[in-house]
Amino acid sequence: MKKSLKAALLVTVACAVASPALADFKQRNIRVSNGIAEDHPVHNGMDAMQQCLDEKTGGKMKMTGFWGGALGGDLQSTQSLRSGVLDSVVTSSSPLVGIEPALGVFDLPFLFRTNEEAYAVMDGEFGDYINEKLEKVGLINLAYWENGFRNVSNSKRPITKWEDFEGLKMRVMQNNIFLDTFSNFGANATPMSFGEVFSALETKAIDAQENPYVTIDTSKFFEVQNYISETKHTYTPFLFLFSKPIFDTYSPEEQAALRDCAVVGRDVERDVIQELNKTSLAKMEEAGLEFNVISPEEQQRMLAKSQEVYDTHKDEIGADVVEMVQSTLAEMRAQ
Repeated sequence: MKKSLKAALLVTVACAVASPALADFKQRNIRVSNGIAEDHPVHNGMDAMQQCLDEKTGGKMKMTGFWGGALGGDLQSTQSLRSGVLDSVVTSSSPLVGIEPALGVFDLPFLFRTNEEAYAVMDGEFGDYINEKLEKVGLINLAYWENGFRNVSNSKRPITKWEDFEGLKMRVMQNNIFLDTFSNFGANATPMSFGEVFSALETKAIDAQENPYVTIDTSKFFEVQNYISETKHTYTPFLFLFSKPIFDTYSPEEQAALRDCAVVGRDVERDVIQELNKTSLAKMEEAGLEFNVISPEEQQRMLAKSQEVYDTHKDEIGADVVEMVQSTLAEMRAQ
């Protein structure tokens, strides 16, 4: 995919700053593991990040992307970061709750209403608070990129209210909050690895799955589904994680370049993914999927129904974490 003119200008402006002396940078080949396909907007973000690094470091810091789980799954790759075996990974927050339980806050249903709310929380004090927790377990989060709002596709019926989940055989991530969320709605929630989903949908072993539009498109799930419903039940970020043991060997200038350029990449990736979400949805509708949007009233009913999920998982996530993000959102919404 080609970056938009807006994205290209963003990189140019963000990188047009005075660089430290190039003597402060060493030749680096940074391996970046990704579980998603190479045509995902993360690639656009990495291209922008690399352009920024080239300008700041005179081309000394190079990234090499490994796509589709070529270096292992997200959890496996993240563990490799902690041990200093691998440099970096772009991963959803959801698989990592066993390493840092506070990340489970991003899995809570209907926490965010809009992308703008999510950005303000992740890029602000709350995001810094989570980053401090990650650093204590050997991970440096360079920036919060976008996985995005997750929506439901299925082969049975439109989802217009929580009762429509009743009896659906639904794939969920291997994550207890997602399992409890959809079990609470009456679905037969089935934990399953991402690589198994297409064949399970195709053979009708499961009826439904949930992911952002871009993922549903690039993974071809829509080819074996009949309905797609904009539930926006969860917003999950990607984290651009770096190995703390390796990061600590870098000079302050190298560390600053990585952090600054990850933010440049973040902004481009978010911009591209928002545009591609629209394109992906239009493509799936054109392919014949029936599309509907959950009304605000029914989303509120879903949130009310989901309070028992909050109650069940609040302590394991950290009551302080949940209360901090809720109070931050309440303040934003009151303005």
